Amino acid sequence: MEKGITKQSKASPIVVGLDIGTTKICVIVGRRTEHGKIEVLGVGRAESAGVTRGVVSNIAKTVRAIVQSVEEGSTQSNVDIKIVNVGIAGQHIKSLQHRGILTRKDLSTEISKRDIDRLIDDMFKLAMNPGEEIIHVLPQEFTVDNEPGIKDPVGMAGVRLEANFHIITGQVTAVRNIMKCVDQADLEIQDLILEPLASSESVLSEEEKEAGVVLVDIGGGTTDVAIFHEGIIRHTAVIPFGGNSITEDIREGCSVMRNQAELLKLKFGSALAEENKENEIICVPGLRGREPKEISVKNLAYVIQARMEEIIDHVYYEIKSSGYEKKLIGGIVITGGGAQLKHLSQLVEYVTGLDCRVGYPNEHLAKNETLPKNIYEDLKSPMFATGIGLLIKGIDKIESEIQHNDYERKVTPAPQEAAKKNRGLFASLLEGTKKFIKDDISDQDFLR
Repeated sequence: MEKGITKQSKASPIVVGLDIGTTKICVIVGRRTEHGKIEVLGVGRAESAGVTRGVVSNIAKTVRAIVQSVEEGSTQSNVDIKIVNVGIAGQHIKSLQHRGILTRKDLSTEISKRDIDRLIDDMFKLAMNPGEEIIHVLPQEFTVDNEPGIKDPVGMAGVRLEANFHIITGQVTAVRNIMKCVDQADLEIQDLILEPLASSESVLSEEEKEAGVVLVDIGGGTTDVAIFHEGIIRHTAVIPFGGNSITEDIREGCSVMRNQAELLKLKFGSALAEENKENEIICVPGLRGREPKEISVKNLAYVIQARMEEIIDHVYYEIKSSGYEKKLIGGIVITGGGAQLKHLSQLVEYVTGLDCRVGYPNEHLAKNETLPKNIYEDLKSPMFATGIGLLIKGIDKIESEIQHNDYERKVTPAPQEAAKKNRGLFASLLEGTKKFIKDDISDQDFLR
């Protein structure tokens, strides 16, 4: 059995994404192929009973679900899962902008990744409100010696390095509870990643991020929003409504059981009431011999549309408050389980006036013949955008570390080589000094 995150070859480390969602807990095991696609080796799923609106509310239930999904994913992929990339969401997530400055002492060298890491580390030392901690520090634009608008300053010469940062914070207790669940499941966290950032990796193209785009990830408990412009993340927000809010509305509005409401939403749900005919009727079985209940498909759509309009209004408020409303050439991309609702993209376009499409993670997936066909088809669904995004982020991080370490090895001489070089330099200096004393300085010079 292979070890999770063990490198089979230098270019393809095996990585695991763990999506702790409100409706499902999902483990995806995979690696990057030589063609740059993601080859999924195994998938494990379990019902999430211990998570409410993206936040862990019952540790024991969440741990059981994580263990179950890890075992399933491990068996299917034949990988011993030990290290995971975990997603984090929830209403407690906030974001802020901050500026950092670094004055470099070594003027003879170019700006390196280490200088940027020092700037990022300084941001992690910012004083937060009680009960909050920093999850991500994302550099936006850099300024080198008063030259603004630089995206990547590595390799440039400069003394004063400044940067604008997008900082994402979360509640300490929510973060600790996720860590506790992962720890109790006998796993180790490689990275804790904000879920909309992960989803953006799997469903957005670089062109869309450059043009300006809003990612809206409609999950079970929350709707995550991430706004990109000129390839840089500009705004993030988490709205505390999702697919489960729609299910609850159907349950109350149509007076049915919760599991029946969920089935009605999945099979007959529509986000636009006007797209449904008046005479379409669904028959729902009654309880213990009671008469079946008849529900109009159009009335069902009215219930769903009311809640979806509320969620979209929240999203539109975030777009306007970000200040990028007029700069979004790429429009809106909706993903997550809630994006599968019929006629949703039309409703989003109607409410916001922006173009909208559904984001599928399938363009990143490589065909794996060993994976059951039904699982491979399921992975193309927007429901798995976050899980596949976590996988991509994890692979990117490891490959970057491998590349950076190789670069460091090339630039920095090995200790023995450095010592040899220094000894040689010292010997030649000594020889030169002796020669100088012998040839050019007489005893009389010393006596003077």
